[in-house]
Amino acid sequence: MVDVKRLAAEILGVGVSRIKISPEAQDKIEDVVTKDDVRSLIDQGLIWAEPEKGVSRGRWRVRHQKKKAGRRRGPGSRKGKRTDEGEVWKNKVRAMRRFLNTLKRRGKLDPKTWRQLYAMVKGNYFRDLGHLKTYINEHRLTKEPVR
Repeated sequence: MVDVKRLAAEILGVGVSRIKISPEAQDKIEDVVTKDDVRSLIDQGLIWAEPEKGVSRGRWRVRHQKKKAGRRRGPGSRKGKRTDEGEVWKNKVRAMRRFLNTLKRRGKLDPKTWRQLYAMVKGNYFRDLGHLKTYINEHRLTKEPVR
């Protein structure tokens, strides 16, 4: 039996584990001696090779659907360096405060207006430095427009 499977595997060019033998062929297998005998059983359909097993895409499909819906995007799934939200906030606020202090030092902003804008920066009123400059220019808080 084992020898017949080995011969069939050689003939069909597959592994021994993929060779299947029909239960009706049991009595004929005892008479098998040569590769030609095995070939004739293959031709009769009493010995065959099972198809190769593939890798299922089912799990991938489920995961893909979840990702499309916005799931599975937590910190454990992320790769690479990301800037901390706190760092972004600090850099933004420091730039705006530096700008306000420069304006105050040059005498372009009076202390009351400076304090008001400083509080607005702290309260996250401005998106970025450009937004702060636009606000100052639109509300004419300085004598000449700031750049």
